[in-house]
Amino acid sequence: MTDFINKINGIVWSEALIILCIGAGIYFSIATKFLQITNFRDMLRLLFAKATNDSGVSSFQAFSVALCGRIGTGNIVGVATAIAMGGPGAVFWMWVIAILGSATAYIEATLGQIYKEKKDSEYRGGPAYYIEKGMGVKWYAMLFALVTIVSTGLLLPGVQSNSISSGMRTAFEIPTHYTAIALVVLTLLIISGGIKRISKFSEIIIPIMSGGYILLALIIIGMNIGQVPEMFSLIIRSAFGMEEAFGGIIGAAIAWGVKRGIYSNEAGQGTAPHAAAAAAVTHPAKQGLVQAFSIYVDTLLVCTATAFIILITGQYNVTPADSEALITHIPGVNYTAFTQYAIAHHFPAMGSAFVAIALFCFAFTTIIAYYYMAETNFAYLDKKNQYFKYGKWVIALMVLASTYYGAVKTADVAWTLGDIGVGSMAWLNLIAILILHKPALKALRDYRAQKKQGKDPDFNPTELGIKNAEFWNEEENQNK
Repeated sequence: MTDFINKINGIVWSEALIILCIGAGIYFSIATKFLQITNFRDMLRLLFAKATNDSGVSSFQAFSVALCGRIGTGNIVGVATAIAMGGPGAVFWMWVIAILGSATAYIEATLGQIYKEKKDSEYRGGPAYYIEKGMGVKWYAMLFALVTIVSTGLLLPGVQSNSISSGMRTAFEIPTHYTAIALVVLTLLIISGGIKRISKFSEIIIPIMSGGYILLALIIIGMNIGQVPEMFSLIIRSAFGMEEAFGGIIGAAIAWGVKRGIYSNEAGQGTAPHAAAAAAVTHPAKQGLVQAFSIYVDTLLVCTATAFIILITGQYNVTPADSEALITHIPGVNYTAFTQYAIAHHFPAMGSAFVAIALFCFAFTTIIAYYYMAETNFAYLDKKNQYFKYGKWVIALMVLASTYYGAVKTADVAWTLGDIGVGSMAWLNLIAILILHKPALKALRDYRAQKKQGKDPDFNPTELGIKNAEFWNEEENQNK
């Protein structure tokens, strides 16, 4: 059974998915006239825009909830894995996929806004909603919703909680079942308040955890400032096979950099549109641009912080799959400990503790985001709102059970199943947004045109020829 699951995972996360992600990023970058550069100032300005009504959350709150999903164990363990398997050059390719993925993130988030609904005084949206309304293929939308519920409600929370409990046990010798109970209680306290409480928690914890982690990286870089030019040179030389030690693994550098970048920032996977749809804005492109910026925060800031901490201290090994070790700076240490050893290199007393706390923050917020995604997709399936009152608690129990089980029991198959779930979401969503991207492009052109006229852009889908955007049509009629 394990071999069969591994084969399925190999098919889902094959080179075809990597090529699809890169191809989509390149196409959307060209189609949007490289919004990740041309609209960068708008991203920053819109980030702190207030909510336009009480039904939705602010742009920053939606941004924070989406980052809860993006920033997780991949920002620490995933980066270390990329360096271990692809060498320092993998970091460069993570940057490339982040820049390309920013355009993809805009497309999916804007679609989430265009085709959102208002349900129980809250905004709901995501791939399932825009697949049904934009493509008109209901079975495909239901398939995405079911895959997402199983993945984010049952499979993935345990993967995150396992990292938390392992880190706490290693750093503080806390028994795993104590950590499991604490996680369940904290998770229940936050998710029971719905998107409002989740978003308020997210907008507080995201700046603290990301800012603190980046600050430590800057301190370590400052302590090794003379080595910064050589570190950048090593990354570039390794990325293009010009470094003798890594000359034979340029393919591994690209593959692992792209794969870990995609896995970390989640551009195109269909996770962030759920949070993006919850924002109360006057134009869908506004939240699309904000979510495009979230890719930069995840990869260019947080992932890069991990990479720089590891590389500038030299606390890493490079051992590509089925190959002999090319670099062995830390004898006998698994690559997941790279960050701990790198921090301990300068701060011996806090290496394990800091990484354990960082993992707790990153992974815990991801569990919260998973619950919201699963709940939103259940809301989509429950069209008539007959079972939502009870169904959301079933979803909550699934997430809590997965969180507890993952924290107390290590199961490699659970990690693989989680990978299959996320990969399946990516396949379904990427195909959908490649078919359905034109409304998002129309929204961007409309946003830019109104900005050029000196207006604060508002959205009228009828004028743009966008059909089935019922929420925005109702808003337009109310404003007349």
